[in-house]
Amino acid sequence: MTPLTRRFAGFALSLVAWIACGVAQAERAPAGDAPAVALGGEVAKPLRLDAAALAKMKRVAVEADDHGTPGRWEGVRLIDLLRDAGVPTGDTLRGKALALYLRVDAADGYRAVYALAELDAGFRDGEVILADHRDGKPLDAKEGPFRIVATGEKRPARWVRQVVAIDVLRAPEK
Repeated sequence: MTPLTRRFAGFALSLVAWIACGVAQAERAPAGDAPAVALGGEVAKPLRLDAAALAKMKRVAVEADDHGTPGRWEGVRLIDLLRDAGVPTGDTLRGKALALYLRVDAADGYRAVYALAELDAGFRDGEVILADHRDGKPLDAKEGPFRIVATGEKRPARWVRQVVAIDVLRAPEK
């Protein structure tokens, strides 16, 4: 294979990957629909959560500092959303289920990971919520429309802004 052929083949593979990513994003957020978070992966029932769906759920409010700026965040406990999707929680969160983790994806490509046990009150104090309001107002475009807020963390590095997807994944075996 000549260097030019190798370069073209690499470009073609990159183009295919780029198109595939675009298709995956299109499936997560259909054009013309309200902004939403796709909850999928190893779940019994995949969910698409927009502001209207979150407004109908049991809501909580937490007080937390975002890089030294205090705020009151409102939203839905992430563990409650996972329970609705059929993910093991509470007493059923044991054994092989402890190998499950969440990958939270932002619109800009930022990602953070949480072990499933970190979200369950049986394992952790504090709250991890999918917030849609701050200080009584919907999140602005910089933060939202959806954001992960995790109380009790020393740094808000896993407070993902502009959340578009939450995938439940399993840690690979050796």
